[in-house]
Amino acid sequence: MFNKIIRILGGDPLKREVERLSQIVEEINSLEAAFENLSDEEMSAKTPEFKQRLADGETLDDLLAEAFAAVREASKRTIGLRHYDVQLIGGMVLHQGKIAEMRTGEGKTLVATLPLYLNGLTGRGAHLVTVNDYLARRDARWMAPIYNLLGLSVGVLQMASRTENGKKAFIVDLEKSSPFEDQHQLRLVDRVEAYKTDITYGMNSEYGFDFLRDNLTYRLADRVQRGHNFAIVDEVDNILIDEARTPLIISGPAADDAEWYNRMAQVVRGLKPEDYEISEKDRTVSLTEAGVAHVEELLDMTLRDPDRPEDITPEQARVMGFLEQGLRAQFLFRRNKDYLV
Repeated sequence: MFNKIIRILGGDPLKREVERLSQIVEEINSLEAAFENLSDEEMSAKTPEFKQRLADGETLDDLLAEAFAAVREASKRTIGLRHYDVQLIGGMVLHQGKIAEMRTGEGKTLVATLPLYLNGLTGRGAHLVTVNDYLARRDARWMAPIYNLLGLSVGVLQMASRTENGKKAFIVDLEKSSPFEDQHQLRLVDRVEAYKTDITYGMNSEYGFDFLRDNLTYRLADRVQRGHNFAIVDEVDNILIDEARTPLIISGPAADDAEWYNRMAQVVRGLKPEDYEISEKDRTVSLTEAGVAHVEELLDMTLRDPDRPEDITPEQARVMGFLEQGLRAQFLFRRNKDYLV
């Protein structure tokens, strides 16, 4: 009812926004003929021209129409695809930091080239976040001719097992050939070099792990990421809702705690089904009263005072921490599904 009243008094806000963006689409379309008449060299010269205009005080929004027109023309020349008007609108929505919902086959990969190029002009990097390694390298190679014609470089992040435990990454090199799909047109470089490219494609967890590793370094020079200027998240519902339920954890050496981890693993494996309760929905596992008694018997120590369960000693808290991790490892995480060894 409230939405109906708003629409009666002020009109449909979504319709007004589409009408506003459609005016910019008309401006982009009016530039198409002029860009068609440019040579490849003149097209490549557009990027330094745009960068200089940014340095002179213009904003990305000031350049949007011309930048989108340049990307459309580069796409037509290199990969034979022309951005439709609705894709131009999608690109503007993504540039504004909003969510654009598109059906399968409507060209999300092509839409992303528009705001990625525009924000790549700043020289501070633009990231495309995908759900897996295959899509990252496929989309980077597919769209690279567009960026290359316009003078921008493209980097690709891949999982640690493929990149010397996360120390390396790739830069798209269209002249490099390989019989292996995961190496074709990809040149191996230090990971920091992939982040120095104008546009970087990668899986969500790779960006996350790089951020964690950067925060473990002792020197700024050892960090690989150079900041977080602009990012487009593909399949945002999956990455920011479903995938976000699984934390990214970097483990270090256990040191003197290794004995406790091993001991607690043995204790947990000795529990009976009535000793614990599992919530798959919340991803939690907890001991029942019978389970607490059973663990105390196996450890030959008291985990908490039955008369004052809220009062625990530092040593009891430490043991409970090992126990909680042991329970999660045993009952919530599955080898080759949640983790690899």
